[in-house]
Amino acid sequence: MDCVTFHVNGRETTLRDVSPTTTLLQYLRGPMRLPGTKEGCAEGDCGACTVVVLDAQAPGGPRWRAVNSCLLLVPLLHGKQIFTVEGLREKPGDEGLHPVQRALVDALGSQCGYCTPGVVMSMVEACHRPDLDAEWKLDDQMCGNLCRCTGYRPIREATREVAGSRPPDRLSAALAQKPEPQPALDYGTDSARGPQRFWIPTSWAALFEVMEAHPGHRFIQGATDLGLDVTKHGTHFDALISLQGLDALRTLEVDGTRWSVGAGVKLADLEDASDEALPPLSRMLRFFGSRQIKNSATVGGNVCNASPIGDLAPVFLALGATFIAAAATGERSIAADDFFTGYRTTALAAGELLARVEFDIPQASARFASYKVSKRREMDISAVAAALRVEVDDNDIITDARFVYGGMAATPARAHSAEAAAVGSPFAEATFEACAAAVASDFTPMSDHRGSAWYRSTVAANLMRGFYLDVSGTPMPRLSDRPSGTVLGGTPA
Repeated sequence: MDCVTFHVNGRETTLRDVSPTTTLLQYLRGPMRLPGTKEGCAEGDCGACTVVVLDAQAPGGPRWRAVNSCLLLVPLLHGKQIFTVEGLREKPGDEGLHPVQRALVDALGSQCGYCTPGVVMSMVEACHRPDLDAEWKLDDQMCGNLCRCTGYRPIREATREVAGSRPPDRLSAALAQKPEPQPALDYGTDSARGPQRFWIPTSWAALFEVMEAHPGHRFIQGATDLGLDVTKHGTHFDALISLQGLDALRTLEVDGTRWSVGAGVKLADLEDASDEALPPLSRMLRFFGSRQIKNSATVGGNVCNASPIGDLAPVFLALGATFIAAAATGERSIAADDFFTGYRTTALAAGELLARVEFDIPQASARFASYKVSKRREMDISAVAAALRVEVDDNDIITDARFVYGGMAATPARAHSAEAAAVGSPFAEATFEACAAAVASDFTPMSDHRGSAWYRSTVAANLMRGFYLDVSGTPMPRLSDRPSGTVLGGTPA
């Protein structure tokens, strides 16, 4: 079996006889004796475990990404470079502080210190990002780091000071190096609970060979969901196949109005690409999760999880997207309306995986917006999500409607009665009032800790009313650049 090899703070480390379900956080704090990286929630919420990983295949060239080390399984780091807070210092004494650390000290942004290493590492990504050109992006960069001592004002001030500064540090030197291709991996160990295998194939042929030989495999990419099975449930996985070595899955291509989004595209990259070009998609992604989560999570992971509250699915359904499945025998297309077959189940057959999602940008006649409603703004799961789109002709008559909701049924689903009430009717408040009433007949939502059935039904109807107000002035409204809720419509005062 291969060994797992990666670099931590510039030094190569090699793993043998370490369980493939060991997290990077466990390995850093254990065998590597780097306790600066802290464990808080062990589920990607608090940010205490944040480190930066060099993504050599990022769009536009290599870039450092802040990620949650509590969720990343160590084989996912094979061939990669990681920096922890201990690796920032280049010489002893206070003068050896990295500019990020110095900025946080000068702003008095640290008190108890438990969260500080994670805060620092999120700021390290910020200092190497060239695109922090709006105030909300600073909030988005740091929202995944919990701090209850100093409050966020001094942390935010320090982040603003270093954002985009790109100092000539060890991380800059790594960015200047020619990126290495993702190495393949065939790794395994034995334990009292049985053998475990982990593969990173780098070709389609190798992937399908492993899939056929191990039909009980599970796919893994960013591990933002599957990692919780390990940290919270202690799940023993016999066979894990990482898809990160397939470059074709990382492509995002735009041909005129046609988009092709690889299943391995990271949500942070999809958010960047859609910010101006497709606001309904970027609206849903802004509060999808923290920067650390979006730096790891992928399009395919979110879609194939098939959760009824998966935030991307309503947007893809509203776009009328096509899901392209790949197998050893070739590819086939699955209409978005047919993809989700039940609670956490999809139309993908044995031996298939999602390769990409294809869709057309809506025409000028479209009015389109998306909404995510949750108990808190950042870092929360939707109680109700919606992506609502209508086509309107020159006489202001609605010619087509796709109203899609998440959190209202066992799958993301269209509100067919509401759509029928819209098509053929004028684009007017009375029409959407009728659509809001019709939504009640489309769904029978459940009550749970995120919201009662009454709450979900009421919110779904109100989103329909709000949609009319939102798109009456701007066909595809962007979120305000100031901190705001996704439901906020119109121009902030």
